[in-house]
Amino acid sequence: MSQSAVADRPNTVSIKDAGPCAKLMAIEIPAETIAGKLRESLDMLGTEAQLPGFRKGRVPKALIEKRFGPSIRKEAKTELVTQAVNQAVEEHKLKVVGAPTAQGLDKAELIDGKPFAFEVEVEVLPEFDLPPIDGIAVKKPTIDVTDAMVDDELRKLCINEGSLESRDVAEPGDYITGHAVMVDDKGTEFYNLKGAVIQKPLAEAKGKGMILGIMVDDFDKQLGAPKPGTTITVKAKGPEQHEVEGIRGANLTITFQAERVDRIIPAPTADIVAQYGFESEAQLKDRIRARIEERVKSEQLTVMHQQIAKHLLDKTTFELPRRLSAQQAARTLARRRMELMHRGVDAQKIEENLAALRSASAADASRDLKAFFILFRIAEDLKIQVQDVEISQRIAQMAFQRNVRPEALRAELQQSGQLSQVYQTIREQKTLDALLNKATISEMPAEEFNKLMKDQAGKN
Repeated sequence: MSQSAVADRPNTVSIKDAGPCAKLMAIEIPAETIAGKLRESLDMLGTEAQLPGFRKGRVPKALIEKRFGPSIRKEAKTELVTQAVNQAVEEHKLKVVGAPTAQGLDKAELIDGKPFAFEVEVEVLPEFDLPPIDGIAVKKPTIDVTDAMVDDELRKLCINEGSLESRDVAEPGDYITGHAVMVDDKGTEFYNLKGAVIQKPLAEAKGKGMILGIMVDDFDKQLGAPKPGTTITVKAKGPEQHEVEGIRGANLTITFQAERVDRIIPAPTADIVAQYGFESEAQLKDRIRARIEERVKSEQLTVMHQQIAKHLLDKTTFELPRRLSAQQAARTLARRRMELMHRGVDAQKIEENLAALRSASAADASRDLKAFFILFRIAEDLKIQVQDVEISQRIAQMAFQRNVRPEALRAELQQSGQLSQVYQTIREQKTLDALLNKATISEMPAEEFNKLMKDQAGKN
C-alpha cells in the first residue's frame, strides 16, 4: 500500500501485477477532494452561467446545481481520475506504453460525502536486458530502377486517374459498391457500412479477397458474379489478431447488398501528361523514375531496419502478455499503416496488407509487439526525440507519394485518430536509424539478398 496526493489531499493507491507487461492500480479519491473539486467547478460555472430571469454571475448556486449538476459531476470525475492516474504513474515511476483502461468507470458516479474508488489497468514496459547494439551486421540490397519499373508505375498512375465504367455484372478486377453488414453467430453487429467497396479477385489472387478489412480465402467462390441489386452472403472466421475484441475467432456473416458494379478505365497517358503539366511523356517518366528512386531508398532502409529488428528480437528474451489486447492489435495495425503510407504503397494495397496482418499467427503478432517494447526501451535509453517539423515533413512525404495535398492528408489523419501514430512511427524509425549508424553494413545485389533472406527463412 502506498500514498500519493492530489491537490494536497492524499489518495490511496495500491499497485499490483496484472500479468506480463500490465499493472492494476486501485485508487481511492477521498470525499474531501471530491467535495473541493465540485465546489470549485460550481463556483467557476457560477461566474459564467446565464439563465432566464438572472444576470450573468448572479444565478443562485442551488439552481446551477439543479440545472448543471450531472454535467458538472461528469467533468469533475474525468478530471479527478485523469489527475490521480497521472500522478500515481509518475510517483511510482511506471513506464507506461499504452493508454490506461478501466472497466465500468463510465457508469460510476461521484456521491457526496463518499470517496470515489476505481481500478485502472496500464500497459508497462517489461523488464529485460538489451543485447549489445553496436556493430550489428546488416546487408544492404542494391536495386537498379529499370524502364519496366517506370512503365509499370505509369500504368498504375493511369489506373488511379482513370474513369469508372458501369458494368452489368462483376468480372475479375471490377469494383462493387454497396451496403455491408457484419454480425457474429449471436447476432452482434460489428459493422454497418453504406458505400462499402469490394473487388472481385483477379486470377493471381487465387480466389482470396477482402471485405470489411477481413481477408477471406474462398472469397471469389462465395462472391460469385454479382449484379447491381444482388445480395451476397459471405461467411468468415474472425482473425485472431483483429483490433475489435469481439471479432476474434468469431463465426462471422457479412451480407453485402450490391448497388453498382464498376470497372476502372485507365486514363490515356497524354491526359496524364497534360493534367500534371509536363511537356512530354518523357518528362513525366523522368519524374516517375525520380519517385521510384526515392521509394527504392526507402525500401532499402526498411529492409535494413528489419534486419536490425530481427537481430534484437533474436537476442532479447522476456515474457509478453498471454493474449494480445485489442489496444495492442490496433497499435500494431496503425504502425504498419504509417510505414506503408511512407513507402508510397497505394491505399488498396495498404488495406490488403492490414487484412493479412489481422490474419497473422499469434507468434507473428507477438514478435511485432516484442519489437515495439524493445524499440521503445532503446528510444528511451538513447533519448530519441521527435520535433513538430519532422511530423510535418513526414506528412508531406506521404502526401507526395499519394498525390494529395499535405494539409488534406493531415486533416484525414487527424480525423481518423492516426496523427499520434505518425509521431510513434517516426520515433521508431529514428531509433532504428541510430542503430543503423552503429551497424556494420555490406552491400549485395538485390537478387543475392533475396536468395539469402529466403534461405535464412527456410532454416528458421
